[in-house]
Amino acid sequence: MGGLDRLDVLVNNAGGAIGLSPVESGDLAEWEAMYATNVLGTVRVTQAALPLLRRSPHATIVNVSSIAGERVYAGGGGYTAAKHGESVVSETLRLELNGEHVRVIDVRPGMVRTEEFSLTRLHGDRAAADKVYEGVDRPLVADDVAACVAFAVGMPQHVNIDTLVVKPVAQAAPHLLHRGPIDWKDGA
Repeated sequence: MGGLDRLDVLVNNAGGAIGLSPVESGDLAEWEAMYATNVLGTVRVTQAALPLLRRSPHATIVNVSSIAGERVYAGGGGYTAAKHGESVVSETLRLELNGEHVRVIDVRPGMVRTEEFSLTRLHGDRAAADKVYEGVDRPLVADDVAACVAFAVGMPQHVNIDTLVVKPVAQAAPHLLHRGPIDWKDGA
């Protein structure tokens, strides 16, 4: 971050899931990689950015975690633990920065259709990755999450949206998804 005088907004958006193993037989190297990316990656970048953020009158940290950090599901232990850890970093940082002007926002998306997420999680199995989104009418896409981040960041500086949960209408919970058409009443 050399050469910057200040930083107004930091968005920690690196993350990812690897595998769907049960806790009993989970690959610990996969769990360590998820923790390193989702939790330690967020901490490292935040530590580097905080001095620059403190120089900004509009300092905001946005950590993009996941609803998986608050709602567990079978086969997701490594990912849900890592995302819970990332959300705990947000909560702890908010406590530690209390009294300063730096906002800390935790955006927790549900299912977001991206090119890499399911493909990485399923070790490159394209057919299995495509099935994750099969039949889901209007899943979230990256632009939807970006719009939520922009909304939260765009609030007046004295307003902190601690946690913003965003899911597609078809997703009631991480493990409960409606597959099939939804009558949107808009002709689309």
